[in-house]
Amino acid sequence: MSAVARFGSFFGHGFGAVAGLCLLSMTGNSHAVTESALGSQSAHEIVASTTQSVMAVVEEARTYADEDPDRYYREIDEILAPVIDYRGFARSVMGAYARGDRYRSLSEEGQVQLRDQLERFTGVMRTGLVATYSKGLLAFSGSRIEVSKPSDEEAGQTRVSVKQLIYSDETQPYILIYQMGLNKEKQWKLRNIIIESVNLGEIYKNQFQAAARKHSGDLDVVIENWSTDEADS
Repeated sequence: MSAVARFGSFFGHGFGAVAGLCLLSMTGNSHAVTESALGSQSAHEIVASTTQSVMAVVEEARTYADEDPDRYYREIDEILAPVIDYRGFARSVMGAYARGDRYRSLSEEGQVQLRDQLERFTGVMRTGLVATYSKGLLAFSGSRIEVSKPSDEEAGQTRVSVKQLIYSDETQPYILIYQMGLNKEKQWKLRNIIIESVNLGEIYKNQFQAAARKHSGDLDVVIENWSTDEADS
């Protein structure tokens, strides 16, 4: 099966990209990852040490998610918040529309508008991703998950990739690559994810560019009509 077909199969499970993202942090309860802990752990350690706890939360959610989905979405949102660079991800998806050179070329009013658009798009992406994929996490409850070990070459680097294998009922495990980066506070943040050799960030970026062309560069319309579902199909 090709990488693209495997990618489609992965989404077909209902797990989707953010299911992988959810494995990178823990809930805001006793399992919470503090900001200081994020700064003291390596990228691989963050992924490895939190995966088991997250899946325990998912297992618990199976008992109430149908009756109280909002509670489940809130818990997933808390899971994602500490380690995902939502703003950086949103800026990357916006591509040339959010680049520094374009921002500097704008009038003061235009710069204010672009900052507002980036903030709104960050919020829209965050809400949409959580709502779309939270339910998909339940499908992989109980799956065996393995995380790669750091290599000697990664020591001292500010950007690393962490491989994760997810074993389901398929013959071969699904392969996820988390692209992690250190922020200014020396904390590892998720910047992008690759599923079965398919770059999720590039998929969303292409979707955004196509929508911007369709609406003659009107970013307000693009943001208003943004849906992660389109990129998953």
